[in-house]
Amino acid sequence: MARFATSDGLSLHYRDEGTGQPVLCLAGLTRNSADFDFMAPHLSDTRLIRLDYRGRGQSDHAADFMSYNILTEARDATELLDHLGLDRVTIIGTSRGGLIAMALAHLHPGRLAGVVLNDIGPEVADTGIARIMDYVGREPDLPDLDAAAGALAHVHAAAFPGVPLARWRAQAEAMFFEKPGGGLGLRYDPRLRDALVGQAGAGGAPDLWQMFAALGGLPLAAIRGANSDLLSPETFARMQARHPGMIAATVPDRGHVPFLDEPQALAAIRCLLEQTR
Repeated sequence: MARFATSDGLSLHYRDEGTGQPVLCLAGLTRNSADFDFMAPHLSDTRLIRLDYRGRGQSDHAADFMSYNILTEARDATELLDHLGLDRVTIIGTSRGGLIAMALAHLHPGRLAGVVLNDIGPEVADTGIARIMDYVGREPDLPDLDAAAGALAHVHAAAFPGVPLARWRAQAEAMFFEKPGGGLGLRYDPRLRDALVGQAGAGGAPDLWQMFAALGGLPLAAIRGANSDLLSPETFARMQARHPGMIAATVPDRGHVPFLDEPQALAAIRCLLEQTR
């Protein structure tokens, strides 16, 4: 199991698989390296590096939950690159991972060859934030992973029509684990919720459009789920206007977030990777 130590003493888990062009995969807010399991088989000619953020997946939980923030997680990502001896990588960033990619472009532009943003941009819709805050840090009141799969299928039926139950079963396993005594646990530190609440209360949020502008000199692709409640069509259009060279793909029958094995998503990713070879 591959791990490295951060500058503040945490042991973080990562996966480093394949050969070829190095691609750093950064997952969603509560997600982990499994976020890219559906995409990975389609990018067999790349070196896929997947990080479990602090407090997520198989990585250590932080004593200070306020370190669950984008700037610290961006620092962790650069320290992983240093650990691997990589000067530059292409980033595929899903949701939170895309925000981290924008932060890295602002702080360390020389480390990035290009960026793919998966259903995230410099404006985040309030409806999506409210939905996320409704579940972050709360264990589902469900007996097992099969029940979780059914619940995910039900909750996401409108935004993800036609997705088979087997896909939701795999998604449930990536998000939860079955406790020995029954019920489900979270595959992340539930204090992530406290971090989000505390950071929102502190105010002084960064200007995400300024961070997005840092991507201006880089090859960029952005993928949006057609039914997304986090990345609006208006914001998506403004992103294209601000970055005319941006590869833009909309995935039908997907909300937040596309699985990244859809034809439209894979076409955008492959086009971006061709630009960054």
